[in-house]
Amino acid sequence: MADALLTPVTDDDGAPFWEYAAQGELRIQACANPDCGELRFPPRPCCPHCQSFDSEWRRMSGRGRIWSYVVPHPPLLPAYAAQAPYNAIVVELADAPRIRLVGNLVTRADAPLDSVDPAKIRIGAKVQAVFAEVEGVVVPRWTLERP
Repeated sequence: MADALLTPVTDDDGAPFWEYAAQGELRIQACANPDCGELRFPPRPCCPHCQSFDSEWRRMSGRGRIWSYVVPHPPLLPAYAAQAPYNAIVVELADAPRIRLVGNLVTRADAPLDSVDPAKIRIGAKVQAVFAEVEGVVVPRWTLERP
């Protein structure tokens, strides 16, 4: 298993996130209580703000900014060695600044993880979600937003 890429573990609460991703949509779970409406990630059964068990999935624009990043040296897992140097970024969503997602910055959806020169990554850079199939699962990745 040391040669396998990391893939998501899907549970009942998070399954809709991956189903929407497979359709090319970035959606975030939200409280469906009309007096609350707070977005939450990671998905969970109960709203941490009002304790409601009612939820819905809201479509996001897919825009955000790089909040943080790392370029692991050496690669953390053997399966990623051929793609080094690669990045892992934390994206703050434009639609929901308290929501942050982890992913990779690439030049296009199906590009290898090392397709962006690490020297070009900047905190605050604007990014856009794109979707790629990785070992049978569609995952969000990020590309730099072009002006």
